[in-house]
Amino acid sequence: MRPEAAVIDHAVALLQAGELVAFPTETVYGLGADAANPAAVGRIFAAKGRPADHPLIVHLPADGYLDNWATDIPRQAWELTEAFWPGPLTLILRRARGVPTAVTGGQETIGLRVPAHPLALALLRAFAEAGGGLGGLCGVAAPSANRFGRISPTEAAHVRAELGDSVRLILDGGRCPVGIESTIVDLSRGAGEVPRVLRPGAITPEQIATVIGRLPEVGCQPRSATAEVVPRVPGALAAHYAPVTPMRLLPATEIARLADTPAAGRSCAVLCHSQMLAGAAALLVRRLPADPSHYAHELYAALRQLDHSGADLILVEDVPSTAAWSAIADRLQRAASGAGGIGKCLPEA
Repeated sequence: MRPEAAVIDHAVALLQAGELVAFPTETVYGLGADAANPAAVGRIFAAKGRPADHPLIVHLPADGYLDNWATDIPRQAWELTEAFWPGPLTLILRRARGVPTAVTGGQETIGLRVPAHPLALALLRAFAEAGGGLGGLCGVAAPSANRFGRISPTEAAHVRAELGDSVRLILDGGRCPVGIESTIVDLSRGAGEVPRVLRPGAITPEQIATVIGRLPEVGCQPRSATAEVVPRVPGALAAHYAPVTPMRLLPATEIARLADTPAAGRSCAVLCHSQMLAGAAALLVRRLPADPSHYAHELYAALRQLDHSGADLILVEDVPSTAAWSAIADRLQRAASGAGGIGKCLPEA
């Protein structure tokens, strides 16, 4: 048996025993547990400090397992799975009978996806071949493998630093290639209804429209006071993906001024994509590529580096207000809202 096969087999045995296993996906590292086992799912919530009503995404080995977890699946869902799975797209559907509400946050909807990372797929397929979890259901619940609300992990070392020994095994697959969480599309309203993008990601509304023939709605707010309740989904809170260090989003010129003349002796760390900021007099400057896909790939690792730099304040350059940057802008806005403590206000610069 190859050593990597032995590690996968060990991971499967741990999952079937109700333990936690962290593994890489193409988006971020996930904290995995048997999605059919409420006790195992409870360990995810305990390890992350995650509210029990916050739903989890269930990762599947292939789209052929969709019927085991969801019901009333519209044609649009199958069109999207054919186009984008394996890949960074999560579908919100009506949960099937027998799916534990522990994994849905008590809702009648469930988030499902097939990840594109080869190590994640190897684990999920081996889990299915071994009989899956409780009741023979083959799915692994896997939110980001970090403390709730904090910066998502894109390397194995980030997982260990965040969660320590609460994770029995961490599968190391290197840096996650996409680097930000999956696009979430709500199809739970059924056939004929317009899909909703509830979390932006690498797969854009325009790409979705090329498959299903219509542009999805964007956003988590109901259209009227009498509209149906929009499902709760991961990453939709105002404060999320946040460093411990207070963080502000500002134009490049304002960042250069503040970094060169820190207020009251306060040190700054800078995250930018403009050449003009490369020489800013800050404690640490990280300049990321001015291309959205490459920027996303490096974003969370860069934020972690700045968060551990000893700076009193992280200054982040605003990104372009274009569709290509919308998912990154979403993550940065939520990170700034939660920085320094979820729900706390940022200090003035």
